[in-house]
Amino acid sequence: MPPTALLEMKGIETYYGEMRVLNGISITVPPSQVCAVLGANGAGKTTLLRTISGVLLPEYGEIYFEGKRIDGLDPAEIVKRGIVHVPEGREIFPDLTVKENLLLGAFSRKDRKHILFELEKILFLFPGLKDRLKQDADTLSGGEQQMLVIGRALLAKPKLLMLDEPSLGLSPLLTQEIFKIIEALNEQGISILIVEQNVRQAMTISQKGFVLEKGMIVMSGSPQELLEEDKVKESYLGEGKGLYVARRKLWAGIL
Repeated sequence: MPPTALLEMKGIETYYGEMRVLNGISITVPPSQVCAVLGANGAGKTTLLRTISGVLLPEYGEIYFEGKRIDGLDPAEIVKRGIVHVPEGREIFPDLTVKENLLLGAFSRKDRKHILFELEKILFLFPGLKDRLKQDADTLSGGEQQMLVIGRALLAKPKLLMLDEPSLGLSPLLTQEIFKIIEALNEQGISILIVEQNVRQAMTISQKGFVLEKGMIVMSGSPQELLEEDKVKESYLGEGKGLYVARRKLWAGIL
């Protein structure tokens, strides 16, 4: 395994029952980088993250993290190794307070004396949560709940933070705020693997991208390389040859 790889997947195949969802996935996530996974609904993006975090077991292939094989490990053990998954849908514990939700992120840690100190750092990063620590989590807005689940994940001290659609359902202003926070976390040395429908936004903070179609990686490269691909433009940015032709016809007065 190359020494530059933080995470490496080799030939991963994951099934739901008899249906193969991931088909021979091989990707490498370098340390201290943001990597984006792009793809349409049903392409297998969420399954990819669940397979890495141990929620789903691959039928074939191998997954390495920091040079050690992790496929087949219990999800709690994978968290202890430093991989933390923030799933789509802002899965909070609605009947617990904001503070209780945050502290659940530290369930696997033994360095208890540092947890409250790090909680203060997280509240500095998400000041909107500080005055709401005693409120039930379900009283928060959608944007505040997204900050809550990211803050909870940070208390697990991730080396690799996996985010599934962090901007889903958020306003453009809140989306910008969430992505600024993701950039700040990466600047602190946390590697990020992000699944995001907002392709342009994801590309602005990423150093590497993977395009997933029908459970297979069909394209990978730098954001600049991917954004220049006609397939990416047409499928994910609303651009491409078909749109350009239509525009030319419209401008020419044919339509």
